[in-house]
Order: sequence, then C-alpha cells, then structure tokens
Amino acid sequence: MRLSLPLLLLLLGAWTIPGSRGDRDLFTATAPELDDEEKYSAHMPAHLRCDACRAVAYQMGQHLAKAEAKLHTSDSEGRRELSESLYTDVLDLSCSQQWQDYGVREVNKVKHLVGPGLSKGPEPSISVMVTGGPWPIRLSTTCLHYLGEFGEDRIYAAHRQGREALEALLCGGPQGACSEEVPATREEL
Repeated sequence: MRLSLPLLLLLLGAWTIPGSRGDRDLFTATAPELDDEEKYSAHMPAHLRCDACRAVAYQMGQHLAKAEAKLHTSDSEGRRELSESLYTDVLDLSCSQQWQDYGVREVNKVKHLVGPGLSKGPEPSISVMVTGGPWPIRLSTTCLHYLGEFGEDRIYAAHRQGREALEALLCGGPQGACSEEVPATREEL
C-alpha cells in the first residue's frame, strides 16, 4: 500500500500550511489520554453519559424515521405510523447496530463522545478521535438500558412528538443523564 506524502505527513501528526512561516506553524494532534475507567470499565463513564444518551436518542429517531418513510399507509392525519411489532423490531435493531461512527475526542482537555447527532462544540484545527474498543459495546448497552427502562411504547410515542421529545424522555428529567443534578459517580451493582 503506497501512501502519498501529504497523507503520510498527516498520519505522522505534522502538516505545514503552504506559504506559512515554516516549522513554527506545525499542527500536531495526539489521541486523548484515557483514564482507567475510560479504558477498562464495562460501563459508560459518568462524564460521557449525556453524550451517549443523546447519541442513542438520535439513532433511535433515525431508525424509526427511516422505517416510517418506507410505509405506504398513513394515519388519519397523513402521518405514517409503525405497528407495535415493527417499531419494537426497529428499536431493537437500533441498539444492536455496530456504533462504529462514534468515538471519543478531547478538545481543550475535555473529552466528549463524537459522532452522528452530537453537536460538534468547539472545533480544533486538527484532532484525533478514538473509535472502536469499548465504545460500541457501551453505546449498545446504554441503548438497551433505555429500552428496558422506558419501553418501546413510550419511546415510540416520544419519537412521534419530535426529536426533542425523544431526547427529553431518555436524557432529561431530574435523574436523566443530561441533568445537572446527576452525581458524577454512582455505585454499580
């Protein structure tokens, strides 16, 4: 496999801008330094649970919307509505997906999950996202947790009200993953 010089320089973490002042304008990027919990825990680290919840809500909504778009029949208001067996299957499928488009990135010494449906926040000029490893399993487990906690019926009803309603159901509330009142650590059973 041959790599072009610009790609090789990018992979090595150094890139100069044409017409720049030489070595003083190098961009470098390093992978986020993960602590032991982020590397080895079976659970989603507490500081990433809100991002994980928002990713799950986004993926559930996308899967349900795609299934609704394939329907040929509509309800009395002209909206396409899935049967209970269909939305149950779609939600199970949304949790069992590969989750390969998600990973962790560190910007200004703060780690966040990044991927489809998550706001980008401040964009660095160059960054490294760590994907794979424990992240897909953690996201799938988080998704299955919400299915068990809220049930397919409530999740689908919230989806029918809009993306914000689905995210509010899963992530909001006083004990929700995105609540400011949620303690940073919790005991795992």
